[in-house]
Amino acid sequence: MKTNNFVPRLIAWELTRTCNLDCIHCRASASRGTYEGELTTDEVFRILEEITEVGHPIVILTGGEPLLRVDLLEIARKATSLNLKPVLATNGTLLTRELALELKDAGISRVSISLDGATAKTHDDFRKMPGAFEGALRGIHVLKEVGLSFQINTTVTAVNAEELPKVHQLAKALGADAHHIFLLVPVGRGKELAEDSLSPEKYEAILHWFYEQRERSELHLKATCAPHYYRILRERAKADGKEVTYETFGLDAVTRGCLAGTGFCFISHQGVVQTCGYLEIPCGDLRKNTFREVWEGSEIFNKLRDFKNYKGKCGRCEYIRVCGGCRARAYEATGDYLEEEPLCTYQPIKERVLSQREA
Repeated sequence: MKTNNFVPRLIAWELTRTCNLDCIHCRASASRGTYEGELTTDEVFRILEEITEVGHPIVILTGGEPLLRVDLLEIARKATSLNLKPVLATNGTLLTRELALELKDAGISRVSISLDGATAKTHDDFRKMPGAFEGALRGIHVLKEVGLSFQINTTVTAVNAEELPKVHQLAKALGADAHHIFLLVPVGRGKELAEDSLSPEKYEAILHWFYEQRERSELHLKATCAPHYYRILRERAKADGKEVTYETFGLDAVTRGCLAGTGFCFISHQGVVQTCGYLEIPCGDLRKNTFREVWEGSEIFNKLRDFKNYKGKCGRCEYIRVCGGCRARAYEATGDYLEEEPLCTYQPIKERVLSQREA
């Protein structure tokens, strides 16, 4: 499979691991730094230039808390000047009107703010900081005031799953442009929530509920770290007599569930590249290699791009190209990122036929 068939569409860049919160589900186990070895401004600029040799993706400036990076505005301006598409992922508590205007002027086209509960108690318990919920709401109102597009991100666990419909209603009431849900991947501090992971059945039920909101909400909806959603979308659309096209389902019709290493990658605060932030296997070092060398030459990236390498029922599934299973959850469960997704209830047609024959 030719690697040039794959171009980066999204890059999540952990500009800093320093954070003003200590969220219980944090992938990076980020907290108040400082952390050694962060990429310098010049190194970030060089890597941004190298990215343009391969594509012009959306670059998610994240952390930790990216607003604690003193050169954030310079980085955003540089990305914008290179015709990249910088967006910002923040907890919202540090936003001010002046800063929001500067972000908008620097070319930030959207800001995501996480709300992991519809009430201060739920959200603040997640964030391990009293006042985090009110701080996020203040940040949201600042974004609305200056006319900067924002979306709500929600990490879903068994702890807050029942509150998800209320969070969705809150996102609409706040005037968000989108609501993205993230199904917990138990890495970093998130491992402490392993017992609060959703069961496969509950996972499936939430994704069906999320699909049903398409007809009830004007928000753009996206399920992340939930690749099964793209199988469910097609199953439900078929049952409803709908054809899955760009005209009817937008980007959901042309994307796939797990983009790790195929259309997405993660860059750490030290320049280490991973297929995603949750699959903690180094795939290259941008202090030693160019972005093109890593994107096109990584053995792990190229294994993920050949779907014949996938194992278990993922490898036998007819939805392999639109779902792919979460590679990070497979790795956490089995130690093999090519193994089957552990939280999937779906039985591929090939397995059903085989079971019937054996019966």
